[in-house]
Amino acid sequence: MATDVLFKKVSAPIVSIEKLCLALDISKEELNDALKLTSSERYTKSEVPKPNGKVRIVHNPHKLIRKIQRRINTRLFNPKPTGRGVVEWPYYIFGSVPNVKDPIKPIERDYIACARQHCLSQSILKIDITDFFDNIHIDHVYYIFRHLLDYSDEVCNVISDICSLNGALLQGALTSSYLACLCLFDVEPNVVIRLQRKGLRYTRLVDDITVSSIKDGYDFTLAKNIIVEMLESKDLPVNDAKTQIIHKSSVPLVVHGLRVNFKEPRLPSSEVSKIRASVKNIEQLAKERHYITTHAYRKDFNRCMGRVNKLKRIGHNQHQSLVERLRKILPLPSKKDIERCKEMVSGLESDFPNKKGHFWYHRRFYRANERITILDRTFKSIAKELRLKMKDIRPLYKD
Repeated sequence: MATDVLFKKVSAPIVSIEKLCLALDISKEELNDALKLTSSERYTKSEVPKPNGKVRIVHNPHKLIRKIQRRINTRLFNPKPTGRGVVEWPYYIFGSVPNVKDPIKPIERDYIACARQHCLSQSILKIDITDFFDNIHIDHVYYIFRHLLDYSDEVCNVISDICSLNGALLQGALTSSYLACLCLFDVEPNVVIRLQRKGLRYTRLVDDITVSSIKDGYDFTLAKNIIVEMLESKDLPVNDAKTQIIHKSSVPLVVHGLRVNFKEPRLPSSEVSKIRASVKNIEQLAKERHYITTHAYRKDFNRCMGRVNKLKRIGHNQHQSLVERLRKILPLPSKKDIERCKEMVSGLESDFPNKKGHFWYHRRFYRANERITILDRTFKSIAKELRLKMKDIRPLYKD
């Protein structure tokens, strides 16, 4: 089997609970306390609206579960600053997996990089997995740690328990996306090779599988059967309503919202028009009296800037001009921001002696830093004074 399609273990196995705690930099007491939590104590439910009007149920982890899952991510799956985790990911996996920050050959793993794999396609097959996380059983999680990473049975049982709820992965657990990307590690490489023999290109963005051909009118019957067979071997049902076969002769070929008929992925012209319109809308809002100093304006501005920056990732020639227009109407602070910034810095000074190494202190510090940056656009002397104080209370958070 070709090695570039394999999920490769690149770190030593963890063979005891003591070594697991050492790798995650947690105490055995913390781990035991987390394992003792009941299902209702481990997570609280919240509802997130979907674009289609339905509701997604998301589970928010208990602070101890969150801490351990975050350490699994930052110490095992995506350690910094090395970026060398427990797995070397194959080229066809995209989504939540870390980028490769190699100065010679960097590898990006977002949806744009995924769509780029299918450029110049003439035919596309899209397969969606129904309720992907809910259908990844705790046995699949155990299998990943035991048979891919070679962890001991004891460690696999504990870490699978920490990453699951009621026998399955769930929305909201910090480790779910990495484990979802790994759940097909033993069957997916062979499928990729079989499709390659037919001249097909395969990618998976978490639960969105795309297969493309450079031939117009390509018959994907065999390819679909091979993929469905793979998914059924893991008890993962296919969402037939979202399964599509598209040919160039019928409609523009789009993968993850990007057109792939060209050498590089492009946004549909309608989306570019919407981005230009959003910039125009922000310019109009900035003219309203005092609105540029409000929190609502900052949210609208940041959302717009995020959309404009999508143009940079695909090399669109309008990116720079739109950014320059936005830079002329940056959010400005109000006098209320002065008091708010002072309160934030004062709170950090009080908590620094005992909480400087905590995750939430780290988050609060950088949130205050962002506020001071806005303050500096109008109240420069006050911003300078607060920055001097911030130098003495920098977080010591490791993750």
